Amino acid sequence: MSEDNWLAANCQDLLSVPASARRQAAVNLGARAADEGLTLRELVAGLLDAITVHWSATPVASTDTAVAVHSRAETLLDTARVLLTDAVDGYARRNRAELDRHDNERAAFVNDLLTGRADPGGLAERAHRYGIRLSATHTVLIARAAGLTPGITHRIDAALASRFGEGNTLTTLRDGDVVCISAGGLRGIAAELAHLLLTELGAGNWQIAVGRTQPGVQGLATSLDEARHTLDYAVRLGFTTPVLNAADLLVFPVLLRDRDAITDLVTTVLGPLTTARGGAEPYLETLTVLFDNQGNHTATARQMHLSVRAITYRLDRIRDLTGYHPGEPTQRFTLQAAVLGARLLGWPAQVGEQASSGPTRPAHPRDGRG
Repeated sequence: MSEDNWLAANCQDLLSVPASARRQAAVNLGARAADEGLTLRELVAGLLDAITVHWSATPVASTDTAVAVHSRAETLLDTARVLLTDAVDGYARRNRAELDRHDNERAAFVNDLLTGRADPGGLAERAHRYGIRLSATHTVLIARAAGLTPGITHRIDAALASRFGEGNTLTTLRDGDVVCISAGGLRGIAAELAHLLLTELGAGNWQIAVGRTQPGVQGLATSLDEARHTLDYAVRLGFTTPVLNAADLLVFPVLLRDRDAITDLVTTVLGPLTTARGGAEPYLETLTVLFDNQGNHTATARQMHLSVRAITYRLDRIRDLTGYHPGEPTQRFTLQAAVLGARLLGWPAQVGEQASSGPTRPAHPRDGRG
């Protein structure tokens, strides 16, 4: 039986079901229509057609008054309203359940794909279903924001698939973040994701990190870790750039690879600032803003709402206390590395005891410290 004949027959049968069972029968009809892949418009049209046929086939006796005919029509319209409501409800419930099942399967697949804990054979079979070639290169992007929902994720997933083609992107909600796996070398994916988040959430409410393009299943996990760590660094360092590339922040995992060494660098170079009136924070902030502005004193003063003279004074005090000055090319790198390390470690708040136990004033670079 064709879909049209099936729907017409079932809609007509629905009107002959006893009134006590009619509503549940309408819910079941809506659910089956969803299973059969019919559109909601086709379901509604089928019910209305059946009601029209039913009314046309209802005999009108010569003794029937206009009031009696009107009463029967009113009863049929009430029945039609109830049946339509219940059928649409059954259709929506089944679609929602199917969508939830699809989401759960997708989330489980992405989790297995990114952790690499699933059976390789089964993983490859599931990857084929989503158009992913495990031997190819991929890039993982993570979008983090408050208020991300499955609905937003669905719209983003559909928009990216429409823009770049099915199988080139796979987007899901994972641990509260939108995770997007894209085919390696796909151009414009980060910009398009940013545009979609801007549309959904507005400006300033989200941040995207892009891991490096990596080959194979292990590469997916690596790219994911890079993207996630990049977002973590952004929080610790106060970066507000909407889109961050892990490739641009490779220095930070290098700095943290030897935590004892970076802690020693921070406390040795910047430790003396803790002895200044007001503590180290004002000087550390000055250096941070100065380096963010590529050493421009005027831009630094404007951003900090200070005079250029005040900035110059602070930099001179930093030199007097530490022996380092950002204006000296041979000292700038050491000082900037120490500032970055301080931001990563949360110094001096989290390393205060180590700072106080360090040297009160290091030897001046001119004395061989470099």
